[in-house]
Amino acid sequence: MYLVTAGEMQAMDRRTIETFGLPGRLLMENAGRGAAQVLLETFPGLADKKVAVIAGRGNNGGDGFVIARYLLQKGVPVRVYLLAESKTVKGDAAANLKLLKPLGIPVDEIPDGSAFKQYKTAMRHQDIWVDAILGTGLKSDVEGYFREIIDFINARNKPVFSVDIPSGLDSDTGQPCGACIRAHTTATFGFTKIGHIVLPGAIYTGRLQIIDIGIPAYIAEEVAPAQYLLTAETIRSRLIPRAPDAHKGSTGHLLVVSGSPGKTGAAAMTAMAAMRAGAGLVTLGVPKSLNPVIETQVLEAMTVALPETLDGLFAESAFDRILDLTSGKRCLGFGPGVGISPEIESLLRRMLPALKVPMVIDADGLNNLAADISMLKTADMPIILTPHPGEMARLTGASVSQVQRDRLTCAREFACKHNVHVVLKGARTVIAHPDGKVYVNPTGNAGMASGGMGDVLTGLIGGLLAQGYAPEAAAQVGVYLHGAAADRLVEKIGPVGYLASDVMDIIPTQMKKLLNG
Repeated sequence: MYLVTAGEMQAMDRRTIETFGLPGRLLMENAGRGAAQVLLETFPGLADKKVAVIAGRGNNGGDGFVIARYLLQKGVPVRVYLLAESKTVKGDAAANLKLLKPLGIPVDEIPDGSAFKQYKTAMRHQDIWVDAILGTGLKSDVEGYFREIIDFINARNKPVFSVDIPSGLDSDTGQPCGACIRAHTTATFGFTKIGHIVLPGAIYTGRLQIIDIGIPAYIAEEVAPAQYLLTAETIRSRLIPRAPDAHKGSTGHLLVVSGSPGKTGAAAMTAMAAMRAGAGLVTLGVPKSLNPVIETQVLEAMTVALPETLDGLFAESAFDRILDLTSGKRCLGFGPGVGISPEIESLLRRMLPALKVPMVIDADGLNNLAADISMLKTADMPIILTPHPGEMARLTGASVSQVQRDRLTCAREFACKHNVHVVLKGARTVIAHPDGKVYVNPTGNAGMASGGMGDVLTGLIGGLLAQGYAPEAAAQVGVYLHGAAADRLVEKIGPVGYLASDVMDIIPTQMKKLLNG
């Protein structure tokens, strides 16, 4: 499912008008008519409510004028507050504004703060607001008079129906631009925008409905948005059915290098999650002194004792043994619980150019990598990085707030620059690939904010790679299943308190649900 930027949506509109020949005014009519229908379905009994359309002078306002017409046709008393002088409204929006007068729809012009003071008392008594103030092209912060209007509407605590996007929301990042409408429902046109889906944009958007306004499919394909929302259908198409004659030798062997004193759980969960994902065999390499401990924690996985330093961390001298162990393996998972040290950094630097199997790097593996990010250029096999925002900040040299401000761009730029796959974890995890394509995952919930979740995800992705999944598919399927399992636990247990091991244990159930449609 496409997620589009404001620029991509504008390009689709322009091509539909200029090359396909569908007039812009007809697109606006389709948009307003569809939005009005959603509004009527969302709020039954509107005929008994005071409904106000608050509109800017651009095309977003024009959509609002169309909505007002269709509401009147359905017997809904509606009033339009225009945040401009009518003479400043141009184009298709002006044409639709002119249609309101002969229908008797009152239009109050409120071009500035002084006029707003005159109307404020009457505006307090509206039951439902239709927000048609600002559209998807907004990039600068909302200030002055418009900010005062948005704050006023939010303070009313009345349902707000936003047209295309909540006014004040950045369509491309999901960040509020100074002030932003908090909508109950948003009706968007053509395609979902990135800002509707990522956080905090999804909170401001509320319930989202997509209106088909007549843009031909081939035009969307020509514009070719590079952002997608993962869906159950997408993930189902990625799953590889197991052959009836499969055996453990044919379903993949994963090597996991993980663990350090106090962090043996990370190693155990990574290995077990890979088996829950369906890997036929898992070998877990741990620092030598920890092997007796690990052997009691994992039953199905094999363990190997690797050279260690005096403080129990992996030694650089483990390189030869690890390289030998990758023979016959389909993937290497590295990083959960390994700790940070110059020797591990050197070990990673030697491994990247030497490995011939895909690699998933997580947790302290990423923190060691951040010391010299240039070592990624030496790799000759697919690499999947699974950072949380703090780890991503260390990898990029940015602050956490900078990473979070535009997660898609941050992940995409890093993936393209370093030729890696990036799984930027967090609410609405972002999966970016070296070709510039980015996927946003809708599954998962706040209950996942607990220890071990990342270790399970590393194991899931590694286990899928071991079974022959392409890196793109392994990352997408792993992330989606991880979140879907957690969502199921919210239903069974509650919103918090479930464990990473609980998530791991019901992965097979979630796979079954997907396979069965």
